[in-house]
Amino acid sequence: MNWRELQDKGLGTVGGAVSGGLDSCTVTHWLSEKGFAVRCYTVDLGQPDEENLDAVRDRMLGCGAESAAIVPGQEALAEAGLKVIQAQARYEGGYWNTTGIARPVTVAAMLGELEREDIGVLFHGATGRGNDQVRFHLASNVLNPDLEVYAPWRDPEFVERFPGRQQMIEYCESNGLPIRPSRESRYSTDANFLGLTHEAGDLEDVRIAPGFVEPGMGVWPWDAPDRPEVVTVRWEEGVPVALNGERLGLVAMFERANDVAGRHGVGIGTHVVENRFVGVKSRGLYEAPGMELLGRSYEYLLQFVLDRRARELFELLSRTISLQIYQGYWLDLATTAALAGLEPMRRLATGTISVRLYRGGVFFETAEDTPEAMPHSLYTDDSSMEAMGSYDHVDAEGFLKVLGVSAKNVGVKQYPRLGR
Repeated sequence: MNWRELQDKGLGTVGGAVSGGLDSCTVTHWLSEKGFAVRCYTVDLGQPDEENLDAVRDRMLGCGAESAAIVPGQEALAEAGLKVIQAQARYEGGYWNTTGIARPVTVAAMLGELEREDIGVLFHGATGRGNDQVRFHLASNVLNPDLEVYAPWRDPEFVERFPGRQQMIEYCESNGLPIRPSRESRYSTDANFLGLTHEAGDLEDVRIAPGFVEPGMGVWPWDAPDRPEVVTVRWEEGVPVALNGERLGLVAMFERANDVAGRHGVGIGTHVVENRFVGVKSRGLYEAPGMELLGRSYEYLLQFVLDRRARELFELLSRTISLQIYQGYWLDLATTAALAGLEPMRRLATGTISVRLYRGGVFFETAEDTPEAMPHSLYTDDSSMEAMGSYDHVDAEGFLKVLGVSAKNVGVKQYPRLGR
């Protein structure tokens, strides 16, 4: 769809999902020039790169928006981020899907505003070569099938006018728009309190080391203190309720985990050359210190409570959910069903895990493995090399004889023919 088709349909007012970055500024001003009444919405996701979201609102007004509003979204993002952790839903190379999960949260938060103001078009600045266009589009289609979605980067006239970031920078500067060109010129950042995504600009050249990126949620691991810190996380039915003994709400838990992990370089600078859903590869640099700290802690807890068959199912569901988030299908039936499949496992995830943080690493320290602290742990002394537990070594003789029946059969009839 192009902008002329919107006007032909009588859709002269559009609502934009904006971050206040280069794309947002360019699109808002360009649409205003075309005669649209542009109303901008920035969802408060605790963006670490914005000290004051009012500055984003002022920026969008300065770019020609008729109005600009800040919409609450932190609680919803925290709940969604927790589900990502519970599913261990990391995409290729360890990316915690922090941007992928934020898109449906953003759309859901905006839709109420659009409906109240009777706005029939949602626009966004996601590129036609990326994943975010899919996430915005599918979330909008599911939550409000009647809503039109306009993506300037898929409008031939817009793409011809702005073939790249440099042309957008020049456009904004020539029109006196309030962008931050010094930062935008090297790379682009998408931010929420779950994590930062850095891409584009100089990051597209893999011959350039990524050290020029300035971490926004901590420090590079090599700049972290040369002393470890032990952090204890208390989990109750899959929910982190206390950090170092202090009980915290979910948003505060993420904020505190970000601070603690970030200063040790944990989750800072995850480098991925990933496969985008549209079929091309891209280079991304990710920050997610709190997700990494809490996520690794939760993984250590799962090791105590999942048996072998449950673990195999968990891995299958985890992979499904990770792909669903990345590809924009968070609201899809498959995601809903997979999350439901994790529920019995989540309810068993109660325990206290201590980890050691050191220069980017999260290392297991201790677990309070008592019936009171970890009531559903399957870890016993049956595997001990010492004379304890109810497992008799001799009983394994029959077990191995049963296993050996098929092994011997393979050895006689197949193994010589395998060419090894």
